[in-house]
Amino acid sequence: MASAAQANAAWAKRASVKPDILAPLKVAEIVSPKSILPAEIIASILDYLPIPDLIRFARVSKRYHEMVYDESRWIRKLILMGCWDEAEARKGSEEVARRKLRALSIRQAQAGRSPVRPTGVTNGTAAGKGGPGRPDSVRLGHAAVHDHAAADGTREKLVTQSAVRRSESHDDRLVQEDASSPNPGTSPLSLMHKPSGAAATALRILFTIRSVRSLARQEYGRAYQSLAPVYFDIARSRTHNEAMLFHVYQAPNDQAQMLAQVRAFAKSDVVPGAQAREQSLVSMIGGFEAAALREFENGLRAGDLDGRMRQYAEVLLTLNGGQSCIDLFVRDNPVLKAKDDFGDPMDCIIDTTGALSLTASHSFFQQLSTAVNNQSKAIGIVFLATQDVFIPLFESVGQQIISDYVTTLLAEVHRLSIESYIKALPGVYQQARALVCSIHPPQGPWHGCHEELLKIVTRIFEPHLDLYLREELDFFQSRSTAEVENWEQKLSEEDASAESFYMSNINRQVAKKDFLSSFKKVVMMPVNILPVFPLSTQPSTTKRTNSHHSRALAPSVEGSRAPSPARSFSMSEAPTTELAAKTAIMNSRLEGIRSLFSLEVALNIVHTAKASLERVAVFVHLGGRYAEEAKAQCQAIFVTLLQVLGSRHVKTGFDKAVDHLSNYNPREVTEQEQTQVKPLVTFLELVNVGDLIQQMVDVFYEQELVAAKLVDRSDSFDGASKEKRRFEQMLDERVAAGLNKGIEVLMDEVEHIFATTQQPTDYNPTLMETGSGSRASVVLDLDVGPTRTAKEVVEVVSSHTQMLIGSTDKNLLDVFNQEVGLRLFTGLCKHLKRQRISVDGSMRLISDMNHYFIYVRTLRNQSLLQYFKALRELAQIYLVDASHSKDLAAMIADGDRFHGVFRAEEVYEFAGRRADWYVVKKNVERGLYGVGCSVM
Repeated sequence: MASAAQANAAWAKRASVKPDILAPLKVAEIVSPKSILPAEIIASILDYLPIPDLIRFARVSKRYHEMVYDESRWIRKLILMGCWDEAEARKGSEEVARRKLRALSIRQAQAGRSPVRPTGVTNGTAAGKGGPGRPDSVRLGHAAVHDHAAADGTREKLVTQSAVRRSESHDDRLVQEDASSPNPGTSPLSLMHKPSGAAATALRILFTIRSVRSLARQEYGRAYQSLAPVYFDIARSRTHNEAMLFHVYQAPNDQAQMLAQVRAFAKSDVVPGAQAREQSLVSMIGGFEAAALREFENGLRAGDLDGRMRQYAEVLLTLNGGQSCIDLFVRDNPVLKAKDDFGDPMDCIIDTTGALSLTASHSFFQQLSTAVNNQSKAIGIVFLATQDVFIPLFESVGQQIISDYVTTLLAEVHRLSIESYIKALPGVYQQARALVCSIHPPQGPWHGCHEELLKIVTRIFEPHLDLYLREELDFFQSRSTAEVENWEQKLSEEDASAESFYMSNINRQVAKKDFLSSFKKVVMMPVNILPVFPLSTQPSTTKRTNSHHSRALAPSVEGSRAPSPARSFSMSEAPTTELAAKTAIMNSRLEGIRSLFSLEVALNIVHTAKASLERVAVFVHLGGRYAEEAKAQCQAIFVTLLQVLGSRHVKTGFDKAVDHLSNYNPREVTEQEQTQVKPLVTFLELVNVGDLIQQMVDVFYEQELVAAKLVDRSDSFDGASKEKRRFEQMLDERVAAGLNKGIEVLMDEVEHIFATTQQPTDYNPTLMETGSGSRASVVLDLDVGPTRTAKEVVEVVSSHTQMLIGSTDKNLLDVFNQEVGLRLFTGLCKHLKRQRISVDGSMRLISDMNHYFIYVRTLRNQSLLQYFKALRELAQIYLVDASHSKDLAAMIADGDRFHGVFRAEEVYEFAGRRADWYVVKKNVERGLYGVGCSVM
């Protein structure tokens, strides 16, 4: 009863309580359809999920499905594996888009609709994004590319039902395999034992991956199915015996191939624990590589090229590029071990003076070439990638054998002889280049093979080039300077010996008293300014004082053109007077003008420069910085050549020659040839030698520098070109100065001929007696031809002007000829004013003027020709008879007759040299000035 009462009381109490209508809402939990985490963070989390977990996560919702199936995620994994080619993918996408658009346009045209535009929208579907008529697959290369693209944003992609089922079944298989594995993310290697050939397919799985944007997930899935079980099995295995890979694949090549693929696949593993799995994989690969390397080393020691060496070289090449076996082959190569058998660099040195013979080095490179070619054949047998082996081997040969040989040889030669050193380095370098040309690379020369070998050889010689280039320039400068100094010393010795010989019989104390008087008698003798009328009827020839003695003093000029500075003395005994000795010394100096600089010295210097240039030019082929330095050194050698040859040799010689010509006086020189002025002849020969030297320099410049492309002719600021122009300018200036002095000497000789050969009766013939003492009948000694003086003057002047033809510049030759002509004209005018000319002698004067005119015409100078035309007209005033003095006055007053060269006053002065001037003077003056005397 009591319990019943209590129950009723509780019920009544509950019934009296008012129910709460919001109670169900309070106990309910509101779930938001939006994710709490942003999409970016979820996408980052997905990057670290294992592949099976990613597939399960995609089934949670449509949004997560889109995030997991995003193509960029799978493309990144393929990129990490090194299996993605962006260019191929872009090309495939463009081709697929074009084919789909073309197919859609064809179907629309068949249905009677206009073709769709590439950027337009048809039936609410973007063109090229799926829609009616879209093909299920497009042929791309050799495979059918299926369109399984997922929708972007809220719009789903239109896919075929079969493609959806195939994709889902593929993902289900990944999940099922993962679920059946005792350890998530791993799977037994049962597929390797299937007779379906899955193990063989896995060997080449990474080579079959295609770069197609819409199939990146499927392509990665294929790689995952084949390689993930092996990868996770290796991560679990502690030894090689526990790894199923070494049981499934027995061949070392297959094992290496799978390990290489698994290592590439492991790069896409970013799931937590990936570092530990990678360490296990690296350890497994390291052990396999060490075992293969031991087998390769055993084969190398046994010489088993076709067997173990070749097999395990391929294994290591497949595993990691074969760098370890290449390093072993190079390190233990028999060529490097036998480096001392090829030769000793000291065999090239003949004696302690540093004399060098490169025969031993030639033998060294020949033996080395044979050994390297043998190893090249071995490389062709053992290795597939021969280039990767042969280049490192040759580089080791260069560093350990060639470099040691070259360095030792050059150091010792440089210590002994600089000349041998500058010859040794280019010679050994050329032998090293010949070594490269004699090498036969394995499997034939590939493109750029010898270029690579030359680079190795170049690196060996580069440390020595700076010292060599400096020593080469210093050696050439010192050698060329010594050549000139030796020449000058020999010349000075010859001059001193000549002076000593000439003065050997002179007692200076005795001769000192009568020197001044003898000098005045012989040197300062008077000159016939006004000719003396001799009493004899035959023209006499004046001989110079002491002619016989002077002939004995004159040194021989035979062989004087020889380049040697030695000059022979033609005197049988020394002169006995100081004056004769001084005269002989002067003759000797004039004779030696041509030896003031030597063609032989110039040739020796040019040959030395050529040898230096050829040695330095060898290194121009190096390229880069050292090629530019070699070119600059070649230009520096050429500049030094011009400076030594020009300033030290040619310029000095010309200055001395001009100084000797300045001291020349034809009245002090004893025996002179009538047709030549010896000092001027020798100077002109000196000009010929100078012109020949200049031509040598031009040829040297063109052939050794321009043709070899060491200098650019068009570059006016180039140092070699500037120095060459400076050398030519110096030579022209010295030649011009010498020719100016030579013209003065030539005109002195002309004056001397005028004074000594022109007879008073030439232009004023006398009456000749006939019979014994009878003056009843007289005849005139008339000769209408040119006088001996005119002939000798023309012969002397023409012989010297013609010597310059072909030996100097045309402009300089024209200036020289014009100056000679003008000075000859001036000399003739002075000479006429010293003569007395009769009407009968005017014929010979006219003949002389015509003779001069004919010579000047050969000079081909029209302005100069006018002067001698005026002289020819001037001679006509002496032909007018005294009875026609008025006509003579008219001729004198006619200025046009003399082409403006002579004024009337000057012609009047010349008319005063007529023999009958005092007879015609009054009438001439009356005709000229209209004045006269009248007696009242």
